[in-house]
Amino acid sequence: MTSTTRPATLATVAAAAGVSVATVSKVLNDRGDVAPATRAMVRRLLAEHGYVPRQARARRGATVELQLEGALCAYSAEIVMGAMQEAAASGAALVVTSTDHMADGLSWARGLVDAGRHAVITLVAEPSPAQLDVLLRAGLPVIVIDPMNVPASPVTSVGPTNFAGGMSATQHLLSLGHRRIAYLGGPAGAASNQARMHGYRAAMEAAGVPVPPDYVRTAGFCYADGLREGAALLDLPEPPTAVFAASDESALGAIQVARGRGLRIPEDLSVVGFDDTQIAAMHAPALTTVRQPLREMGAVALRTALRLAAGERIDSRHLELATELIVRDSSRAA
Repeated sequence: MTSTTRPATLATVAAAAGVSVATVSKVLNDRGDVAPATRAMVRRLLAEHGYVPRQARARRGATVELQLEGALCAYSAEIVMGAMQEAAASGAALVVTSTDHMADGLSWARGLVDAGRHAVITLVAEPSPAQLDVLLRAGLPVIVIDPMNVPASPVTSVGPTNFAGGMSATQHLLSLGHRRIAYLGGPAGAASNQARMHGYRAAMEAAGVPVPPDYVRTAGFCYADGLREGAALLDLPEPPTAVFAASDESALGAIQVARGRGLRIPEDLSVVGFDDTQIAAMHAPALTTVRQPLREMGAVALRTALRLAAGERIDSRHLELATELIVRDSSRAA
């Protein structure tokens, strides 16, 4: 590669090739009205001069702030790792901060700009409209990862296919012959919980299996929620033979309370989770779960943040990544 003190420009490459800047631009944009020999020469010189498009240069030098809510756990650690890997590959910088430092004032958002931030990724369940508004007013693109509720435009969000994941988990339990299947959900108002629950209900309805009202529980995504709501399900006069939990942590809570009552997993109770964090495979028995592409979600959020910071347009303000059912040892035939 030619050594230069400044980044190569279209004019630099055009002069070396003995063609016009317009011709080099046509090669970059894959226009068809350039002779094959000229096209090959221009591409070779682009590579030799290390030409990087202006938007890519803007992405390479950007700094993105990722705001993390609460303590780093298995779920958030995977997302942060995906964002870190993408930042390293893109030549960008990633700064991870705690939401303890978030505020609503415009001076706070402008302070981020003064600190060299070009975009903000927030891993917060429900960022306040005021916080999002001041970031946008300060000129900072905002990407929200898996929010409880999809924010209004122009904020961009990234999440999994929650409905499809809920349906596939329930269909798996139905295929094993279970009919008394309960849903152990997250917060009632969370869009992700609603989508997973609707996927569960859709699968049950399609199979012609009624859902007793007491079989649908809403609480949270944590281990303690699984302990509490799992106990409530097992206290029913006709307890379920299978539970689909809206997170891995709540699934493990349900398993723990079942074991405390002498039930065997999966012989007496099948359990399916949602997330596929590291604890799912490490648990005994290994947890059947719906895999969220957590690292890819972090990577997509970072790439989107860089594109918006560079002034590029994106096709959608809400990006959904496919989920996948991972069958392990916590589910078996009824």
